[in-house]
This record gives sequence, structure tokens and C-alpha cells, in this order.
Amino acid sequence: MRARQVLRIHAAAIAVALCSAAVFGQAPAVRTGSIDFVPRADEAGLPLQFQLAAHAFTFEQRPVPTSGSVMRVSKVTFPSPLVTGHPSNNVVHCEYFCPTTAGRKPAVVVLHILGGDFDLSRLFCRALAARGVAALFLKMPYYGERRQADSPARMVSIDPQDTVRGMTQAVLDIRHAASWLAAQDEIDSAGLGIMGISLGGITAALAAGMEPRFAKVCLLLAGGDMGEVAWTSTEMEPMRKRWFETGRSKEELFAALRVVDPVVYARPLPGRKVLMLNASHDEVIPPACTLALWRAFGKPEIVWWNAGHYSAIRYLGSGMVRVVRFFEPEEIPAPDAKLPTR
Repeated sequence: MRARQVLRIHAAAIAVALCSAAVFGQAPAVRTGSIDFVPRADEAGLPLQFQLAAHAFTFEQRPVPTSGSVMRVSKVTFPSPLVTGHPSNNVVHCEYFCPTTAGRKPAVVVLHILGGDFDLSRLFCRALAARGVAALFLKMPYYGERRQADSPARMVSIDPQDTVRGMTQAVLDIRHAASWLAAQDEIDSAGLGIMGISLGGITAALAAGMEPRFAKVCLLLAGGDMGEVAWTSTEMEPMRKRWFETGRSKEELFAALRVVDPVVYARPLPGRKVLMLNASHDEVIPPACTLALWRAFGKPEIVWWNAGHYSAIRYLGSGMVRVVRFFEPEEIPAPDAKLPTR
């Protein structure tokens, strides 16, 4: 069985164990409203494709009935700031895991892996919510409900230009998500964070460069230097083959991907905390690319697992504890404390 299949099965099994069972009956009322997006003070200094003017956007929040009492779960949708030719992709779909504890809570935007398997992301969301941290799982462009059945369009494509557009849209969607979270009464707007795994980690790093409101950034199995990733990663071979078939060079490939390279935009910010969890034998994100991003963020805390990209599943348990401790408002009482299963 391939390592990726093991990852999917393992994550799905744990997610089922942690998941609150849905209860049947009448669903709670749907909530709608409008959010004011306020640009950052130096918005004009951002690359043009990542800039957003002041505007308002609508949202819909639809509660999902659950039997547990530790968290409330709801589905949140809002329009993408970037309109594409695929209508289903122009609506951002999120799942919101909100602790039922009193008081304002920190909140994290959670991003998924390249394969589009969402159970692993939901697993982290539930673990965070169980420890008092709200989590907003965001489905990136052309994933889940955003994927149009009659279109081959994908966020990461064999055409690097399509990948640039997909990652650009993802960053703009994340900026909307940060605004939505900051506007919620139960959220501490000064306690926003972002985390992602693999492709989600790369995208989270890129978004952190554009959105200073993320006070904490946690990147799992991620890196930068996108040209080098595309040139050496086992996952990028079809794209490389297509690129050279069109007569273009390695240098042109590097230049095309530079506009979405988190290394270009990452920088240390006062008060921001960054945690990186990486595999020392990663065959998808070369360790040299991880180190490039680590240096760009000012050499923050980094943990190296003795594993490859997919065999890093062995560290899922300890990694999850580290992630939750990183984001939670208070430390876990004991070093070997176990995460709650509900």
C-alpha cells in the first residue's frame, strides 16, 4: 500500500474517532451578514495581485447539528475576492469549529494538503477546538464544493501560470477568512493564526507574508523556493515534462513561480511566532527549500522528523500536540498530556 494511502486511512480513522456524531432533526437557523474588509496600512506596498481595496462582503453560516458539547460546528461560505470563469470556484467553503467555552478565543485558519483529503485538516481543527482554539478549515480553489465537474481546472496545475493564479486566489480567500474570523464576537481579533500541511503549509506561508494579522504561523511539511520545489519534487514531474515540451527553460520556470514564492515575501514581524515541523528526508519538499523558508522567516523554531513526506504520518500524534500547544491560550498541564477525544 502506498504511503499516501496509509496517510489517508490513518487520518480518516482518527478523525472518525474524534468526530462528534451528527444528530437528526431540525437544523438551527442559518446566519447571514456582511463583513467590512479593511486593507492593511501598507496595502499599496503589496504585490498588485495580492492587494485588496476596502470593501464589504456577505457571508452565510449554517450550523451543523452535533451531539457533542465541547464545540459547535458550522459551514461558512463567502465570495472569493477573485472571480474566475468557474462559478462554483467563486464561492469559498469553510468549516468552522468553535469551542463552547466562555470568553474570547484565539482562532486559526487551517489549510489542507495537495491531495484534497480533508480528514487530516478536520482532525487538527477538532483537536484545536477541544483545547479552546477556534479553527476555520478553508477549502482552497478548485477543491471540494469549489471543483466544477465539467472542468479540469485545478489549483496546482501542470501549467505553472494556472498554479500562480490558483495560489493567488487562495491567498485572497484567506484574507477574507481572516476578516471574517476577526469580526466574530467570540474571537480575539489579536489572536489570529494560520496553519497548513504540505501545499497548505506553502500557501499559509505565502498568505502570512500578505496578512500581518496572523500572529502565529505553523507550517507542517512545507518550504519555499518554489522554482526548486518544481524542479526537484517527485510530485512535480508531470508539470516539468509539460513545461519542457513547450520549449521553455528552467530559468523561465523559476521566474514564473517566483511571484507565489513565500520566500520572497516572508519576513520576521515583531510579536509574530512561527513554528515549522518538517521531515529530514522529504522527497516532495526538499529540506533545502524548507531551510530557505526558515531563513526568510528569521530562523524560527523548527522541528525535524526522521521521515519522508508521507512516512511523517508516524509523527502525527506528537505533531498534533505541538500544534495545539503552539496555538492554545494556555499551556497543556503536563508534557505527556493527551488530547481529548471529544
